[in-house]
Amino acid sequence: MSLFDWFADRRKGQFVGKVTQEADDSDGLWGKCPECSQVVYRKDLIANANVCSNCGHHNRIDSKERIALIADPGSFNEFDEDLSPTDPLGFKDRRAYADRLRESQANTGMKDGVITGTCNVESIPMALGVMDFRFMGGSMGSVVGEKLTRLIELATNEKMPLLIVCASGGARMQEGMLSLMQMAKISGALERHKKAELLYMPLLTHPTTGGVTASFAMLGDLILAEPKALIGFAGRRVIEQTLREKLPDNFQTAEYLRDHGFVDTIIPRTELRKTLTILLRLHGNKTT
Repeated sequence: MSLFDWFADRRKGQFVGKVTQEADDSDGLWGKCPECSQVVYRKDLIANANVCSNCGHHNRIDSKERIALIADPGSFNEFDEDLSPTDPLGFKDRRAYADRLRESQANTGMKDGVITGTCNVESIPMALGVMDFRFMGGSMGSVVGEKLTRLIELATNEKMPLLIVCASGGARMQEGMLSLMQMAKISGALERHKKAELLYMPLLTHPTTGGVTASFAMLGDLILAEPKALIGFAGRRVIEQTLREKLPDNFQTAEYLRDHGFVDTIIPRTELRKTLTILLRLHGNKTT
């Protein structure tokens, strides 16, 4: 799915599940769950990992919040934070790509759509990459691909398990073929990681689509997902028009993919840290 398909589906209301996962926080203190409409106190929501205590709806969180949920306090060591994208094609659609980059960098405080580094999970060392949907829909450009490839190579050299948290609208069309090349580059690095007999786990969050799904999101030893996350390649409308038949209502949800063998397990966010610790220990990873 391209970034344009994502926005087109959003405008037409044809996106499976809730596109806007954030709770309404118009007054800063109280919000309303977009799933069950329950009024929630934001401090309580944040304390519960931004999961609605009434219906279990997972509101979207950013990369730094995700790292805080996964890593031991103070243990995350970020790499390549200054690696910044360029505009090799001089691309312009409704706006210049260079302008979109500057706007996303100003709004997020990030250079591009992923944070990479190492951390400890209950004192177990682990390489961690976290994509951030706020940065141009989490699209995968050259910098995202390079940072993830470097992270995987570091994990291979240091013999560390690897977790990549996926949240993406797919390949970044503004970089054309250079973006698509990242799929092969990351996949090649993961193959070397696999040959070293090291653990790789992707965590698929809402949404994980397009070229990310077609590459590293589906190459894990254990493929994890959050409840009701949208996971797929092409958009629902495109598939229905191609097949000329109606798809199930829950098509491309984490639950549908688990039931059909594409996802190994669904982990509620409030149980993620505990589950990761168990999986890391089961695969022979020890504390430092």
